[in-house]
Amino acid sequence: MPRDWDRYYSDGGGRDEAAEALLAEAVEWIPAGDALDLACGAGRHAVYLASLGWRVTAVDQSAAALRLLRTRAAGLPITIRQANLEGGEFAIAPAAYDLICDFYYLHRALFAQIRDGIRPGGMFLAAIHMVDSHATSGPHHPDFLLEPGELRREFAGWKISFYSEAPDKAGRLAARIVARKL
Repeated sequence: MPRDWDRYYSDGGGRDEAAEALLAEAVEWIPAGDALDLACGAGRHAVYLASLGWRVTAVDQSAAALRLLRTRAAGLPITIRQANLEGGEFAIAPAAYDLICDFYYLHRALFAQIRDGIRPGGMFLAAIHMVDSHATSGPHHPDFLLEPGELRREFAGWKISFYSEAPDKAGRLAARIVARKL
């Protein structure tokens, strides 16, 4: 059964405000520009990027999550969009972003749009759960889990400065990537 994201965020979920270390380390040395935070939840990555001067578009389907983000985003350059990404309610415009991030969300149909949506020299950063026979939490349906090597193959031909397949801080196997469009 799919998770009820509005209930999750209304019940106190998604309160982690710290950005993923992968994002913090990757953007430390690059100039701010236009960023897209896919399936942003309560917006921890969007807020982090905006606090560094990025102009961020944050997209999620959960109204409850986006209410939290609106509170956190006061005064920051964040455009908030409520959209069901799997339902095609948000299209990534071609060559519109210097950075697209995707943390713990998988909709394979978006990979082509992500690749097209990043400007030359721009970056894609992601951490996405993988098939993990030992996992006791998180998604279990293969539609929401990467196969080994799958994320790296999606960005073949890009300069991959970091790639790993290892447990995340909760012990769940995840693929992580920092890739620059040539």
